[in-house]
Amino acid sequence: MARPGVVLRIAALSICLLELIAAGAALAGRRTDAYDGILPNLYRRLGGASDDLGLLLACLTLLALFAYGCWRLTAQAGDTPPRHALAGLIGLNALALAVTPGLPFLVTALATVQLRSRQALIFGLGQVGIGLLLYLVLPSDSQRAELLSSELPVWVNAMSQLMALVALHGLAFGLGRMAAAETEKRRWLQAMLAERMSAEQWQAEQMRYAERQLMARELHDVVGHHLTALNLHLQVGSALLQRDDAAAAAQAVAKAQQGAAALLADVRAAVSAERNAQRIDLSSALEALAAGISHPRIQLDIAPAARDLGPRTAHALLRCVQEAVTNSVRHSHASEIRICLSAPSAEAVRVSVEDNGQGPRVLQPGNGLKGMAERMNELGGSMGTRSLQPGFAIELQCPRTA
Repeated sequence: MARPGVVLRIAALSICLLELIAAGAALAGRRTDAYDGILPNLYRRLGGASDDLGLLLACLTLLALFAYGCWRLTAQAGDTPPRHALAGLIGLNALALAVTPGLPFLVTALATVQLRSRQALIFGLGQVGIGLLLYLVLPSDSQRAELLSSELPVWVNAMSQLMALVALHGLAFGLGRMAAAETEKRRWLQAMLAERMSAEQWQAEQMRYAERQLMARELHDVVGHHLTALNLHLQVGSALLQRDDAAAAAQAVAKAQQGAAALLADVRAAVSAERNAQRIDLSSALEALAAGISHPRIQLDIAPAARDLGPRTAHALLRCVQEAVTNSVRHSHASEIRICLSAPSAEAVRVSVEDNGQGPRVLQPGNGLKGMAERMNELGGSMGTRSLQPGFAIELQCPRTA
């Protein structure tokens, strides 16, 4: 219920349901309020009756089309509007005006949620202008009767209608902006929570890395030292035993030497393998980041060769990815973000963050992009950006271990 699209769909369906009930009552022969949109007014001007079956069916058809269009447009309200949102809103508004002047209120609220602030304001002002024009040029039967019976000048009645339209669509604009602001705040908090969870995953990986380092040092310094000492003692024993039974003692000591030497070699091999495996895997941190953000949808593509990273590289790449995702959530209105980790060579790792949102017309690097470039420069890597159709991409490349 906190999403504007859900609220707008409920409101639109409620109004359409009421209209359907009224139309059904009219078809059943009961007297109801006639439709007062452009189509019914033109029909009555041409001599038709307001309760004609053809008119009711035409209005019901337009109403059904309005409900369908409203459902489609509100499916992603507050998250990512369709590519041709303005054209869809204009078409939806035409259907609303054709049936009844009450429905454009919903279209204004929907436009405020889906369009940028300036576009939404212009759209709302256009709604007021259209409403006033219809009042003067094609008034409904009740409005025409009011104008004919009023003793006030026409411009006074027009100003009164103008104020009413400004109040109506101003309310729709305010409610829409409030809903859009709440949605943006919710998405921002969600991104921050996902970033924190991702950082916690990285810290846990860092702790495991430190523990492996400690285990490797202890294994080498303690166990390796004792095995070396044992080998030396056996050598001395071999020399002493050679005085009594040179052949047997030498054979036994030789076997002990071989076993101790083999064990020492195995320990050293295990230590070397453990040290070589002491890299950080960013998979868990990036998966936590993706799972924490419901919209836009984050798609991960992590090559196995890119999972083995040094601590400094892993930390810098994670911070850069977090910043790129946060920027996309806040500014691009994207529906999908794709994060790709690859290894172009044995010594390098490449990360790309792409979205399908509204990229900047003129790129003016802020603190976030500058910080990414600085992190990559410190590691001896590079950062680049490119515009997509649609969307924006950030590409990072640096050494695997730095």
